[in-house]
Amino acid sequence: MNLPSPSTSSRTAAGIGYGMAAGAIWGLVFLAPALLHGFTPLELTTGRYTAYGALALALLAPRWRVATGALGRREWLGLAGLGLVGNVVYFVLLSSAVQLGGIAITSLVVGFLPVTVTVIGSRDHGAVPLRRLLPSIALCIAGAVCIGWQALLPSGYASGTRALLGLLCATGALAAWTWYAVSNSRWLARLHDISAHDWSLLTGVVTGALALALVPFALLGDTARHASVDWLRFGGISAALALLASITGNALWNRMSRLLPLTLVGQMILFETLFALIYGFAWEHRLPTTLEALAFVLLVTGVVTCVLAHGAAVDPIGAES
Repeated sequence: MNLPSPSTSSRTAAGIGYGMAAGAIWGLVFLAPALLHGFTPLELTTGRYTAYGALALALLAPRWRVATGALGRREWLGLAGLGLVGNVVYFVLLSSAVQLGGIAITSLVVGFLPVTVTVIGSRDHGAVPLRRLLPSIALCIAGAVCIGWQALLPSGYASGTRALLGLLCATGALAAWTWYAVSNSRWLARLHDISAHDWSLLTGVVTGALALALVPFALLGDTARHASVDWLRFGGISAALALLASITGNALWNRMSRLLPLTLVGQMILFETLFALIYGFAWEHRLPTTLEALAFVLLVTGVVTCVLAHGAAVDPIGAES
């Protein structure tokens, strides 16, 4: 039996730690649409990512030429794609899903990310064979089914057309985040002259420019009247999301992506779902139901099973810089 080397074990442990921290921060994102239910999803998106872009630009400004010196047209287009699909489109759909169907049902659908990313990542060179990941995938699916069963009960989270639209938006968010997680990990694996943190900040700058261009459309699409205190809360939450979720969370995620193989990266997304559900229960002042508690156990067991399946068979997808 070949045991993993200390260096491999320490890299894996550090990567998992970064993934858990990113998930704990990103889970807060699911609360924002509930806290700002009077604003449209497009307004929430433009507010968050305009603030993200401004913060990222301020952090990069002193060393802009150094950070962008190795970027060509292909890299800038890659950043634009990541910003548009993984940030703007994803958050519009996620916010719509939360406002239409609730935090728990949205967390359920986005919780399939470990399955979708792991299946795609299993095709990468050096990845753990898919057959070794089947127990983990099965446990994740079982956990998601438990929450889905609870959501579709007559006393579930939403009903009628709103529930259906919420599910559709959440499914779209799932597709957008799957594409982002896979594409971003592969970009980080190819880039050797730029740090994961700078890549995250550059994604923020590009996303901020996209969000700024959408501000007029967001304001025109909102017919509600907001008091001054509402706008202050909107600005505060947008700034908090930009600093915590977009700057800090993305930096943690990118550091993790350079320490873990893509198949394990997919499993780490599960922590976002778990923390989002915890925050959702706290927001709704209730404990999880029996099905939801069972889902917690199944999903966490799925992650542990995936970690054990990797061992020393897979090298990290990139080196930290």
